[in-house]
Parts: sequence; structure tokens; C-alpha cells
Amino acid sequence: MKFITALDRYILRLVLVPMFAVFLIAASLLLLDKMLRLFEFVSTEGGPVGIVFRMLINMIPEYAGLAVPLGLMLGILLAFRKLATSSELDVMRAVGWSYVRLLRVPYLITLVMIGLNFAIVGYLQPLSRYAYEAQEFELRSGALGASIKVGEFTTLKDRMALRIEASEDEGRRLLGIFARVADSKGQVLSISAREGQFLASEENRNTIVLRLLDGTIVQDNPGQEPRVLSFSQHDLPIDLPAIERFRARGDEAREYVLPELLKLGWDQGVPEAVRTGNQANFNYRMVEVVMMFLLPLLAVALAIPPKRSTSALGVFVSIILVVAYHKVNQYGQSIAELGRLDPFLALWGPFALFAALILWMFYRVAYVPGGQAIGALEAAYAKVGKRVKKLLKRREHVRGAGLDPDSDQDEAAYGAA
Repeated sequence: MKFITALDRYILRLVLVPMFAVFLIAASLLLLDKMLRLFEFVSTEGGPVGIVFRMLINMIPEYAGLAVPLGLMLGILLAFRKLATSSELDVMRAVGWSYVRLLRVPYLITLVMIGLNFAIVGYLQPLSRYAYEAQEFELRSGALGASIKVGEFTTLKDRMALRIEASEDEGRRLLGIFARVADSKGQVLSISAREGQFLASEENRNTIVLRLLDGTIVQDNPGQEPRVLSFSQHDLPIDLPAIERFRARGDEAREYVLPELLKLGWDQGVPEAVRTGNQANFNYRMVEVVMMFLLPLLAVALAIPPKRSTSALGVFVSIILVVAYHKVNQYGQSIAELGRLDPFLALWGPFALFAALILWMFYRVAYVPGGQAIGALEAAYAKVGKRVKKLLKRREHVRGAGLDPDSDQDEAAYGAA
């Protein structure tokens, strides 16, 4: 027999399409939410718009760590749900295909996704997170060329205040310029000009020149009368503030790749608090990857609705379970980093409980005749659905009789009728 049959290829197509769709939708929604906050942050700092998209690229591995497992699970779940609701699954089961055999191709896909997620959480996430922090630091420090904010006073070197009324031609032409410059001897220059532009200094790379056109200088020396000078062109040198270099990678445990965490987490020469944090982060990443082995079983357990039912309750339950488990892992990592609980117990304990729940749910569906993983929830969901439909139908009848459905008297009259 062929290892991959035509039926396996059919299941492969059913899984891949929703899997990639869910992955793209989940990642896009997360990135769009982050993009709005980044645009606000960059505009506040006065940075270039292009930095937003470079920062978003560094956020993709962060969101992919959740989007990949979610896309894998929903892809398998929606594929088996389609097989179940179209009765194709019953035919496959009738010819002797067990659920374990049907999961051959989904598990091959899972192995590929596990390798991808291992590379993401183990290597890409730490490096991209550090690159994101570096870009944010450079934006705050002005290393990315953040512009002087229009309409606000900007302090340079603690002795110069600069204000610009308007900016044109992408900041190359400045209009309505006012500057106030003070020196160590107490001399103060108040300068106003119609327009100006920044130029690079050929003599000193740490100094730029603000060339002013058509303006006035008021020179005020202590104990002397102010002097007023007019000019058609005046070059004002401005010393650039020193920009400190960004810190080295490794300020936080989440910036280490897996081999570094494995080394530092069990190095007795490292302080205990740091060692505990590294162990917690290492176990968190590993448990997120290992959990993906259980996702096909969870997907199948929640994909099969009751007979003669098209309920999609399993889809919502699966999303809630995966996201809730992800949050539980994050909480376990936090308390382990604080030293309140052993990192292994804080992260592998919830995994053991979650694994036991999934295995029980899969056993109910695969080996118990007529078994349902969430049968009680399905029954309760069906009862609530019937009550809601009955209530809506009753309100439609009340409206059809010309009565007010929100009036107690009209409702009593309808009931008497």
C-alpha cells in the first residue's frame, strides 16, 4: 500500500487552505492592532513613517508563535468538521479507516509546523525582539533622524531653544523660525527668521548648520543695552547631542536563543535569580512547542458534532482552550521567574493536565461508540439555542398581531389569545 494515498492528499488540501487562512488572518489582526499604536508612538516621537513598518517586521515572529499553533489546530479541525458534516467521515470509517490512520497527513503537517515554531520561539523571537527594542531606543534617542516638532519648543544642548512654525518639502524647508541661544558668560541671542534649512558641516561631523534667511538677531549682554541686527543670511552652528549606543543583547532572558538559555539556566556561576529566570523562559518555550503534538488530537475531538447537527461549538471551544492555555503558560513563567514556584512544575504541570484532558477527549470520540468530547456542552448549547429561537419566534408573532412585544399588557393579551 502507498504511504500517501489519494484520500490522504484530499485531507491535505482540506487542512492546508483553512490553516494558512487562519494564520494570515490572526497575524494580520495582531499586526494591525500593533501598527495603530506604533503610528501613534512614532508620530509623538517625530520619527519617519518608514520605521513603523520595519518595527512591524520585527514583531512578526512574536505573533507567529501563537498564530502558527492556532492556524494548525483550526486547519485540522475545519477539515474534519467538513468531513463529518458531509458524511464523508462515516464512509471512511465504514471502510476501516480509524481516526489514527486519518491523522497520518495532519501529523506530517504538524511535524513541519513544530519545526517552524521551534525555530521561531527558539531563535527568531529573541533576535527580532532585541532588534525591535534597538529600533525603539534609536527612535527615542533621535538616532533615526527624528524631526524637530513643528509648533513646539525643542531644547538642544540645554543652552538653545528652537521653535519652527511650519515645515515643507519633507523638512528641508523650515518656516517661521525662532531660536534663543545662551552661552556660559550670560550672553543671550534671540533670533527670528523667515525661513531656513539644516546643512551638514564639513568641518565637524558632530555639528550641523542651520542656515537662516531674512531675519533679526537681538543680542543681550549682562549690563549692556540690547543690540538689534538684521541679516539676509546667517549660519547658526548647532552641536548634535551625543547618542549613546544601545545595550548588548541579553538584558532579559527572552532575548537569549535556546542554546544560550540552556547554558545560562544551569550555570552555577550565574546568580540564582538570573538562573531561575532563564530556566523559566527555557521551559516556557519548550512547552509551547511540545504542546503542538497534541493539537491534531484536540482538533479531531472538537471537530465531530453530534449526529444530525451542524453545531460549530467545537470551533469556539478550541480557540478558547488554546488561547487560555497560552495565557496560563505566560502566568506560570511569570511566577517561576519570581521564584514562587519551580519552573519545571509551573510550566509542565499545566501541560500534563492539558494533555490528559486532550487524550480523554480524543478517546471519547475515537473509541467510545457515539461518544462526544463536549457532549454536555453541546446539549446545553442546543437547549439554549432552542429557547432563543422560540423567544424570537414569539416576538415575531407579537409584532405580527400589532402588539408591542415590550409591553407586559400586550404580551398577556397575546398569551390569552
